[in-house]
Amino acid sequence: MSARDALRIAEEKNLDLVKIAPQAVPPVCRIMDYGKYRFEQAKREKEARKNQKIVEIKEVRLSLNIDTNDFNTKVNHAQRFLKDGNKVKVSLRFRGREMAHPQLGETLMTRFSEACTELGSVEKQPKLEGRSMIMFLAPKVVKPARE
Repeated sequence: MSARDALRIAEEKNLDLVKIAPQAVPPVCRIMDYGKYRFEQAKREKEARKNQKIVEIKEVRLSLNIDTNDFNTKVNHAQRFLKDGNKVKVSLRFRGREMAHPQLGETLMTRFSEACTELGSVEKQPKLEGRSMIMFLAPKVVKPARE
């Protein structure tokens, strides 16, 4: 129908004439209450945002000559972060002459990732960037039991 007729019908019903697909030939329009439509659309977007899970990146810093109890404490922190559903950035800072032994840092990082295997998996392998070695752990997705 013509745009003039559609506009007349919309005014008679106290509604709005809204273009749904303006690029189509001929353009597709709909008669509706535009204010109510925008309100419902905003409500749906708000509901979608509420259901979203924001993943944060938590950082655990290690040193090359870390003691076993300190290491276990750091592992426990990382496991708690992974349980909460956050990613963990494990960073190891080399100081002074420690730069001559990057393989020691590599073994420490693999030991750390093995300690966190039940809750997380290695997302990005340990990589030496400047004076620090960085590795990322991602939480394992727990599938809910079927009922």
